[in-house]
Amino acid sequence: MKLIDTLQDEHVLIDQVLGSLRTYVGGLVDGTADPDDGRRFAAFFTEFAGHFHHDREERVLFEALVTDAELPGDRGPVSAVVQEHAEMEGWLREMTPFLEQKPQSEEDGVRLRAMATRYSRALWRHIDAENSVLYPEGAERLRRCGIRELPDRPMSEAEATAREHGAALLVRYPPVEDVALTRGDGCLMCRAYGETCDGLEAEWWTEFEWEEFHDR
Repeated sequence: MKLIDTLQDEHVLIDQVLGSLRTYVGGLVDGTADPDDGRRFAAFFTEFAGHFHHDREERVLFEALVTDAELPGDRGPVSAVVQEHAEMEGWLREMTPFLEQKPQSEEDGVRLRAMATRYSRALWRHIDAENSVLYPEGAERLRRCGIRELPDRPMSEAEATAREHGAALLVRYPPVEDVALTRGDGCLMCRAYGETCDGLEAEWWTEFEWEEFHDR
């Protein structure tokens, strides 16, 4: 499904820019990064990751899963992902003023590092959950309903500019990996598992799928 393939491709860039963000924050605290780039990072995650990427997930893919595939929208994977979008959007708004200026105190620097760590770890794990569970399982359920393609839209000027800035920031601030973060595939690795979602099998599987599972 082309839209899902496109969304996964966008995940690659978002994943990398998260690593660049962590490099930038370290440089900003140390006094070696340009505060103007903080505005570019904020715009990338607001315009490209949020207004473009997350918007199409929610308005196109998730809407099709709920309306056409008749999957629950008020619980389970769709609800959990939408809640995470809103949560991370709030964290980004909170962090943005700190990204755009050199920390005024040691306390501000510690706070900025903590906010960047929280945001990046959440979005990294969010990407893993979508790539490994929601996208492939959602595509399969849409195919069962006879839906093999979903509509898409072009980027706005602001979204395209934010994407370009994101690609440039990768060069300026080489991405780092968070070695303390455990990443992986499947529901067990999802932040929402056991909290706001009981997992794919409990939330999405049909009686036929359970019977087939037990027969195997």
